[in-house]
Amino acid sequence: MKVVILAGGLGTRLAEETGIRPKPMVEIGGKPILWHIMKIYAQQGFNEFVICLGYKGYMIKEYFANYFLHQSDVTIDLATNKIEIHNSVSEDIKVTLVDTGVNTNTAGRIKRVQKYLNNERFMLTYGDGVSDVNLRELIKFHEQSGKLATLTSIQLPGRFGNIEMDKSGVITRFQEKPEGDGVWINGGFFVMEPGIFKYLEGDMDDIQWEKKPLIDIANDHQLMSFKHSGFWKCMDAIRDKTELEDLWNSGKAPWKTW
Repeated sequence: MKVVILAGGLGTRLAEETGIRPKPMVEIGGKPILWHIMKIYAQQGFNEFVICLGYKGYMIKEYFANYFLHQSDVTIDLATNKIEIHNSVSEDIKVTLVDTGVNTNTAGRIKRVQKYLNNERFMLTYGDGVSDVNLRELIKFHEQSGKLATLTSIQLPGRFGNIEMDKSGVITRFQEKPEGDGVWINGGFFVMEPGIFKYLEGDMDDIQWEKKPLIDIANDHQLMSFKHSGFWKCMDAIRDKTELEDLWNSGKAPWKTW
């Protein structure tokens, strides 16, 4: 099953870092947070990625094109342009990097990678959040529901999308970033059937995934909530980056399962 990662936004609330790099390339412990997200999936057996590029997307392309340089000791002979690689560390990962447009919104980005998903079930997440979510349990929950989409819900104060659900877990209402304290919020880590693309018809370039398609899916009672009570953290601002760095440097990063 392929994993789509939204990695094209401007990251304006992290302007201290994103003035020179895309948000997914902001480092935690010397590695881009995008790398951390991919390791979460790869550790649980999901190693095919489709990354939606936008703002400064060439930096993400260059990172993966030269991945062996970032992971290995090398000797470079400048006279002959010969590169000798020492202690090369390879990863069993396949990455498709798709330029989805600098100004394209998230719904449009998802639509633009549809052709790379082979009309199959896929996973989706954001390029700035890490978690210790059990992906196998998430998929099992999704399969049992028979619905088009499942999101991982997190219980945190309401800076993010607030969801309401019935006793069986069917989402009955979705509201992006409500005023006041939230209850269970959208933490990303979606599982989706190819049928969700019927909600992405027409020009989606200016449409936010959470503002219309996800709301429409919820209104049709096709969106499920997988409640995750473990660790989840979104790198939304510099304070979040600092918190993630502290966890990593302490050796107690909950999302590190590899």
